[in-house]
Amino acid sequence: MDIVRNTWAGFLLCLVIAVPSWWLGKEFPIIGGPVIAIVLGMILTLFIKDKSKLEGGIKFTSKKVLQWAVILLGFGLNLNVILETGKQSLPIIVATIATSLAIAFLLCKVMKVPEKTATLVGVGSSICGGSAIAATAPVIEADDEEVAQAISVIFFFNVLAAILFPTFGSAIGFDTTSGEAFGIFAGTAVNDTSSVTAAASTWDSMWNLGSATLDKAVTVKLTRTLAIIPITLVLAFVRARKEQGGENKVKIKQIFPFFILYFVAASIITTVAVSMGVDIAVFHPVKELSKFFIILAMAAIGLNTNIVKLVKTGGKPLIMGFCCWVGITGVSLIMQHVLGIW
Repeated sequence: MDIVRNTWAGFLLCLVIAVPSWWLGKEFPIIGGPVIAIVLGMILTLFIKDKSKLEGGIKFTSKKVLQWAVILLGFGLNLNVILETGKQSLPIIVATIATSLAIAFLLCKVMKVPEKTATLVGVGSSICGGSAIAATAPVIEADDEEVAQAISVIFFFNVLAAILFPTFGSAIGFDTTSGEAFGIFAGTAVNDTSSVTAAASTWDSMWNLGSATLDKAVTVKLTRTLAIIPITLVLAFVRARKEQGGENKVKIKQIFPFFILYFVAASIITTVAVSMGVDIAVFHPVKELSKFFIILAMAAIGLNTNIVKLVKTGGKPLIMGFCCWVGITGVSLIMQHVLGIW
């Protein structure tokens, strides 16, 4: 009862923001519900003078609900299908992820970008945008402003990619009779699922390809999503070693992201169920719930973010995001050329 008493007000406020954000995200998928929720939260918090009664619920939503969202996300993954159809794109995915993380690490040192912000931008750029940031933030204990900053950077380049990539793909000579080359490009070079979908759908519409490009791009994107698992586990062990080397020694199990294991378990449940004949559509409501939970958590993060400070400190992360974006785009094209796809 104490938990309910301390969290209901803040949680309800997050819910009030999340519901219209979810609806607007459906209407404007190129922007997406999570970004809309963060922006609304950042604006609304400017008018709240005393958040003492709301803080418990806001913190609960930005931390716990975010972890639940990642767990439920696992129910949207059929590992067999993803691994089978993702083999062709796997070398490109590995190369782009390695490139983004290397660029983020290098610029973190050179430009003195805060380590947690750099990690979130690097992971968000290389894997799957908001979902990767949602999974990584609790592991490295990033605060809400760091999460908001990373989400904002990823959003900016998501929109640019969704708008520019179809024209860019046509200009550089992607095959317009098949959606394979552009589908792989969109799936590996665009960050968030919403923008991958937007870019691939535009290509299908431009060249009357039905949903060929979209199907390819989404499959490649889901394959990228699997990288959340090893990367978050590595980050957890790195953090554990740092903590153990400090004055306040902790055990790995105290900071290990067990919600990632639940994410894996959810994926395995889906895979086994589908292999036994269960229609994958059965899990779609759970997948939609996971998306709503992410929007709910982003509303809480927006409420805990100082928009003035975010704007003042956003220059370096934006440059880092741009470098990651350009690096991923270049490596994706080079790898496709080397593999004979384009």
